[in-house]
Amino acid sequence: MSPYRLVYGKACHLPIELEHKTFWAVKKLNFDLQKVGSTRLLQLNELEEHRIFSYESEKLYKEKTKAWHDKQIQKRELIPGIEVLLFNSRLRLFPGKLKSRWSGPFKLVKVYPYGAVDLLDERTGREFKVNGQGVKQYWGESVARMKITTILSDP
Repeated sequence: MSPYRLVYGKACHLPIELEHKTFWAVKKLNFDLQKVGSTRLLQLNELEEHRIFSYESEKLYKEKTKAWHDKQIQKRELIPGIEVLLFNSRLRLFPGKLKSRWSGPFKLVKVYPYGAVDLLDERTGREFKVNGQGVKQYWGESVARMKITTILSDP
């Protein structure tokens, strides 16, 4: 038993031994370098063909996925002056059991050509720009948004 094996518990392989084993394997199998070279070139060509095929199929997959996603986008006619609700996507982090993800209503001020919209919060008077996909028309009644305090007293 070698001292290396006693200390580390496994055999020590020196690079010279590995090099000798590879020469021995080449000699034993009697490789023809021309034949091996042509085989390797053929494998590289097959790999290139496979890469091109994968690229084309990935391109087709992306086109189909994009078409499907574009079909899922709902076309909405947003007219300035209507009241809309705004979707709050950050509510997912702190979900409430019965809490709505829609906030508002807000007044739609302006619609931009690529889907952005300007909303006006009538309570605070603040105007802000959001993505038009995150709004939907508010069909409820116009409600007076004032705080009403009712004092309950014993009869």
